[in-house]
Parts: sequence; structure tokens; C-alpha cells
Amino acid sequence: MLLSSGDAHILIDVGISLRRVRSALSRVGLTPDDIGAVLVTHSHSDHINGIPALAERVRSRIYATSETLDVIVPNMPPRSELELISPGVEFSVRDMSVRAFATSHDAPGSVGYAIEAAGRKFVLATDLGIVTPEVLKAARGANVAVIEANHDREMLWKGAYPYMIKRRIASDVGHLSNEAGGGLALSLAEVGAGTLILAHLSTENNTPELALRTVGDVLSSGGASVGKDVGLYIAPRVGAGDTYEV
Repeated sequence: MLLSSGDAHILIDVGISLRRVRSALSRVGLTPDDIGAVLVTHSHSDHINGIPALAERVRSRIYATSETLDVIVPNMPPRSELELISPGVEFSVRDMSVRAFATSHDAPGSVGYAIEAAGRKFVLATDLGIVTPEVLKAARGANVAVIEANHDREMLWKGAYPYMIKRRIASDVGHLSNEAGGGLALSLAEVGAGTLILAHLSTENNTPELALRTVGDVLSSGGASVGKDVGLYIAPRVGAGDTYEV
């Protein structure tokens, strides 16, 4: 995920190859050399696999918690610029103010991010099994938020995954269901979020149409009109998505 403010550009997680990063950035007129920082949410491979190759290519600073750095460091090139962060402690990337917040996930040191610049706020809250008070506090006041709607509960439990994986996904350290994502969406809409983007949809246990319908129903039942009070969108599972203005 790319976040830009003026000529400052941040990636949040890099789980794909440098070739794919380069291709995605080219769509918005950027190259890997333009990336000044990478914020890492957690140490699962689909979020960190591409970081060593990027760090080999450019001198981007990599920001992560101590637990995540423990996993990343052995694979990083010697000249890597690594920055230790802690949930709740603010730091800056150029004109962007960044604060990580702890998330309930089965990766030690897992975090989301709240980023502010020019009086506007962006929040990323994915890869979390439950929405904690800490998440709600950090996300409050977001103008744009990327939130998780990972699975449909019925599809998950009736699907082909082994039982232990189903339990893990549905647990408090797994992933948010569409219904739980809808609850988070409503909480954010109630305090002024104008754009909500659903992300981390399962390829096996969800569909974009189902996620939009379920989250939209939760918003509507809470009095928030989709398309009028709040915009509701889907982040693609693969490839570069749309551009949004915070």
C-alpha cells in the first residue's frame, strides 16, 4: 500500500516482488527510489517477503516493532536502515505524523497505523481478530480507513479449510469477518469517516460482492447511508488498486 503527502512516499508492508512493486509504482509515476519509508505491520510472510529486495535496491527506512524486526533482520542487506517503533509512540516521516497501534493477531508485535498530515488522517487496521478499544481509539477521527473484511462466517465454516485453520481464522488473533468489519466500519462512520476501504478479503471464504453487501447492511442498520454518508470500496486482492484522496 502506498501513501503519499507532497513528495513524501510511504509503503505499508511489502509482500510482493520488487518487479511487482516497480510495476505498481509506475502507474502513479513513481519508482522504488521515491520510497522514503516502509512501515511494517507484522512478520507474516505475505507482508514482509519483498522488503529485503527493496532495501537492497533503495535506502528506504524500515519501521517495525522489535518482534517484527527480529524476524526481518536476518534476511536484510547489511546497509539496511532499520527503525524500532513502539505502539502509541509518535514518529515522523517528512511531514507525516505516524503512530502505530497494537492489533490482536497471531504475529508478535502486530500493529496497525494511524497517519496524519495537513489536518487529515488515514488509518490502516487489517490482520486483527477482534476490534479492541485501542484500535477504536487510534482509528477515531480517520477521514479514510482501510479495514479488514476477511471472511464470511458461513463460507469459512462450510469451506474446505482444515478445522484448525478455520479455528485460527475465526479466533481473537485471526481475522475479522464481514460482520465484524461492518461493526468497525460503523464505529468509524459514526465519528466522521468519509471513505472506508475493505481489504484482506479471503479468496476462499469471501467475495467482494458479499463483503460490500454485509458491511453495507451493518452501516445501513446503524443509520449510515452508503454513497451519501460514507463511501464504501474494495481493495483488490491482487495488483494495484484505485487512488483515494485523504
